[in-house]
Amino acid sequence: MVKIQENIPLTPLTTLRVGGSALFFVRAESVGAVEEAVVFARGRQLPLFVLGGGSNLLVSDRGWNGLVLQVGILGIDERREESKTVFEAGAGVDWDEFVAHSVARNFGGIECLSGIPGSVGGTPVQNVGAYGQEVSETIVSVLTFDRVENCVCELKAAECGFSYRGSIFNTSQRGRYIILRVTYQFAAEGKPSVRYVDLQEYFARRGGTATLAGVRDAVRAIRASKGMLLSPGDPGSAGSFFKNPVLSAAQHGELVRRAAGRRLEVPSYPALSQQRKVSAAWLVENSGFRKGYVRGKAGISSKHALAIVNLGGASAADIVALKDEIQARVEETWGVRLDPEPVFVGF
Repeated sequence: MVKIQENIPLTPLTTLRVGGSALFFVRAESVGAVEEAVVFARGRQLPLFVLGGGSNLLVSDRGWNGLVLQVGILGIDERREESKTVFEAGAGVDWDEFVAHSVARNFGGIECLSGIPGSVGGTPVQNVGAYGQEVSETIVSVLTFDRVENCVCELKAAECGFSYRGSIFNTSQRGRYIILRVTYQFAAEGKPSVRYVDLQEYFARRGGTATLAGVRDAVRAIRASKGMLLSPGDPGSAGSFFKNPVLSAAQHGELVRRAAGRRLEVPSYPALSQQRKVSAAWLVENSGFRKGYVRGKAGISSKHALAIVNLGGASAADIVALKDEIQARVEETWGVRLDPEPVFVGF
């Protein structure tokens, strides 16, 4: 029998450490427990929100007037399928621990996604990506509970509609599927990815040949230097708060024109040149916001222009006010609208 709790504060369950309480809360550690939680919510006509590691989330000060379901299914299984090796991980597995596991087994494909907080179940939703890799490159399938058909079903990668920071799970089918397990396929003895300029510079300074373990260590070191590796005592943060915008040819041309008028050059390197993707951090910093900018109890990280942080005692309203200020200034200055990365809950 699944344990349903009442009036549970959500603040300690999120990395931003803001927000109200959940009317009901349950941590489900099996598929059956997930199904029980869905039945509970449906029987009481309660809105249901699925919580992962709480790392890409902004909960309103009002909280959630329904059921918050945290999927805590654990376990990592490795098996051979048609001469290939796949890893199946429970949605509740810590993501960075899963990356460490695959790298230790000398499988490449997600080493650049080291240090990203959250759980395995959240990675397909946002199509998590960093330093030139995205999880969609390695996902084979996603086991889900379909709330429309009321059954467990497996979606192949092609059915997930992966795009830049997107999938059917956060767009066309938002709220329909609860992710239970994810299956990945990695390259044995895989060559590490060093496509991103920060990584290239890191290894250029140190010399030698990059290995999977070396890339993992490098990514974690780079993230730490930018305040993007969560550590005890750090300000509350949801990581990168804004997506790198993908512009049309006309939008990109207008941005270049505005930059030239300010005697600036829009940064361009391989990781961003695809689809005319532009650095959101560059846009923020060149709109008058410095690292360490403070607005009340919220601010911008002193290490990374894209990280909005809780400086202590901030409310969700404080975070939103700073988010709105940044968006408005960037749009006024550059004609580009920044989209937030975190999921907004209870607004």
